[in-house]
Amino acid sequence: MKKRFALLAMALVMSMFLAACGSNDEAEGSTGSGGEDKDVFRVGLEAGYAPFNWTQMDDSNGAVSIEGNSEFAGGYDVEIAKKIAEGLGKELVIVKTKWDGLVPSLSSDKIDAIIAGMSPTAERKETIDFSDNYYESDLVMVVKKGSDYENATSIQDFSGAKVTAQLNTFHYSVIDQIDGVQQQTAMESFPAMRVALESGIIDGYVSERPEGVSASAANDNFAMVEFTEGFETSEEDTAIAVGVKKDSDLTDKINEILADISEEEQKELMDAAIENQPAAE
Repeated sequence: MKKRFALLAMALVMSMFLAACGSNDEAEGSTGSGGEDKDVFRVGLEAGYAPFNWTQMDDSNGAVSIEGNSEFAGGYDVEIAKKIAEGLGKELVIVKTKWDGLVPSLSSDKIDAIIAGMSPTAERKETIDFSDNYYESDLVMVVKKGSDYENATSIQDFSGAKVTAQLNTFHYSVIDQIDGVQQQTAMESFPAMRVALESGIIDGYVSERPEGVSASAANDNFAMVEFTEGFETSEEDTAIAVGVKKDSDLTDKINEILADISEEEQKELMDAAIENQPAAE
């Protein structure tokens, strides 16, 4: 009886030991599974800033599936993200993120990079690093076609106008360069500003040329105003770059990939994005 009990006890100890080994193997396996994330390039963008990025319901024109839902993201930023992911040898994952959440998401490792029409301003550089530029543009104003402001040539022609721009962008900070302007509360997104313009809540909003072209192409009631006497800006304000974490080893790799994208190819990608944007944007 004692012998049988001893054998049972030994068997129990052995089973516990094997279970422990199995747990270790599983832990190691899960670590390996997590390591697969090294093969993924997670990019954050708001998917609401055509032609840089937008949301659509299928994968037409090279759109990429958005993580966590049935939507797809398309646009110039997505095309650049695809090229960078390919150059890194990784799978591209698009993470749809509100504009204000992009930098926090990057800082908390929820995404690997921001490719969202973001300018490498001095203020942002205090928190994150940026790649070399992958696009440069000028500031414009989007107004209603047939309005008093459609034929403006100077920003001062908007004196007395109700003007806004997107929240937490340098676009909003330049509005006070217009003497006598009625600067409105900043808005969260470009779709929201387009609705406000359509309804007459604002007379115009500050944007960059690609978005201005996009807005006027998507809505026959909109017109883009380019200035001969425009806003005073710095090169870093009107440039677009990839945002990465401070001291990231991705920066040099991304710069190498971007260096192979010529200005001509950038223009072709942007022209295609403007042409392919959803009509509802």
